[in-house]
Amino acid sequence: MSYQQPMREANDVAAPPSRPAGWVTGMARFAGILMIITGVFGAIEGLVGLFRNEVYVATTEYLFSFDLTTWGWVHLLVGVLVAGAGFGVLSGQLWGRVVGIVLACLSALVNFVFIPVYPVWSLLIIALNVFVVWALCAFDREAAAS
Repeated sequence: MSYQQPMREANDVAAPPSRPAGWVTGMARFAGILMIITGVFGAIEGLVGLFRNEVYVATTEYLFSFDLTTWGWVHLLVGVLVAGAGFGVLSGQLWGRVVGIVLACLSALVNFVFIPVYPVWSLLIIALNVFVVWALCAFDREAAAS
């Protein structure tokens, strides 16, 4: 049994696939779930900064030397916002992806400034936020709708 492709005219252009690549929509969903998880972890990190701030190392020779209670409020607020945007991403809303990109960038910036206090965790969250931004930017709304 042989398979033959239909003949094309010389000026025909190959049509794009009618079905989106499953990994594109899957990565956007994964990014939404990842945003919820990192948001909850950020909120927990903020609560630790508020109630048990002796867990963190206070550095004195750093440009952004905020009180650890201030860091707790910042991480709590950003974490709750990121988790909320993650639910927006999972619902498939355009605003969820836009807000998700902005908040993932904000979370990466906050964790960059937080590196001297908690370096390994901050670098891990930055890497996850970079992935979230990539996945939300790569999502094609029209392709997912077909």
